[in-house]
Amino acid sequence: MACKDPLIRLLSGAPTPCFVVDEDALVRNVALLGKIQERTGCRILLALKAFAMWKMFPLLRETLRGVCASSPHEARLGRECFGGEVHAFAAAYSQQDFSRLLEVCDHIVFNSFSQLKRFRPMVREAVQDVSLGLRVNPEYSEAPARLYDPCAPFSRLGIRREQFQGQDLSGVSGLHFHTLCEQNSDALERTLEAFEAKFKDLIPMMEWVNFGGGHHITRSDYDVDLLCELVAGFTERYGKVVYLEPGEAVALNAGYLVSKVLDIVRNEIDIAILDTSAAAHMPDVLEMPYRPEVFGAGLPGQRRYTYRLAGLSCLAGDVIGDYSFEEPLEPGTRVVFLDMAHYTMVKTNTFNGIGLPAIAVCRPSQDHIRIIRQFHYEDFKNRLS
Repeated sequence: MACKDPLIRLLSGAPTPCFVVDEDALVRNVALLGKIQERTGCRILLALKAFAMWKMFPLLRETLRGVCASSPHEARLGRECFGGEVHAFAAAYSQQDFSRLLEVCDHIVFNSFSQLKRFRPMVREAVQDVSLGLRVNPEYSEAPARLYDPCAPFSRLGIRREQFQGQDLSGVSGLHFHTLCEQNSDALERTLEAFEAKFKDLIPMMEWVNFGGGHHITRSDYDVDLLCELVAGFTERYGKVVYLEPGEAVALNAGYLVSKVLDIVRNEIDIAILDTSAAAHMPDVLEMPYRPEVFGAGLPGQRRYTYRLAGLSCLAGDVIGDYSFEEPLEPGTRVVFLDMAHYTMVKTNTFNGIGLPAIAVCRPSQDHIRIIRQFHYEDFKNRLS
């Protein structure tokens, strides 16, 4: 590692493995989202499925209008720790889960007419007002991977236009669509065209439309001006409230996973076994799959020493990727993975009894780092029975 680098020197104060969230980066991301709200009048929500570190909620809620949740637990966390609006969507609700959501949500979105019919009487009898929405399937795909394409053939997500025939929309005040995955605003432009082509006649009946998530707004090459044109144009055409619910964009490039080398083994290639795990600590590496960036590392063969970085679990495929370094790795060398705030902490598990990474916060601008939480045997044991 380049020990002279200020960031690496700062991160050396973290235990390993450890997720370190960069408050300065969060501030920059949220500032951009705030400007978009000001320019367009839209309301931006934090998608808790991507980033649910509630210690950071006081910073985020200064700008964002609320949260969107996928379960009663997320919704309750949003109500108790974030405030603002609490929206919920799930592919289906149980009676118990829906009752819990009614207690904490402002908006609840249904994935089918059968669920709307089942739970609409409960909403009418509820003490608090809850705005109901329907998730629709524009039948138009933009997501680059089938695993993350909610409009893929045979998708269980969203109601197709043909299924609206003869349905009772009483009590429904919003439509929700979601087609994107880490994409630019040109993908939203094409999606919006498909959405309006199929559902234009229903929009005047609504109070709001949710454009879903997957908007990579805080990425350096994202076309913010086009996004603002699309949202403002839609609002002008229909006069409806527009919601965006990015999760990744809120925490993009705002975190690190600090790990260290435990051992170097060789099987035709050099393999560095780390004290972290793709399977347990960053499962998206295996699910998407993707190759996370590592501070100070290059592609295989690009620098003097090439290693396969691998996890310490017993899963044969617990491999993070191949990287090259200017200096040889050895036990104790720290390896810092980049862009590790979103879809990481929310997806960790204790496979093999591997300990969960600690959680820390840093402010590089102030040369400050603090440990928020460390996990122990009891955290593993209490998840079991």
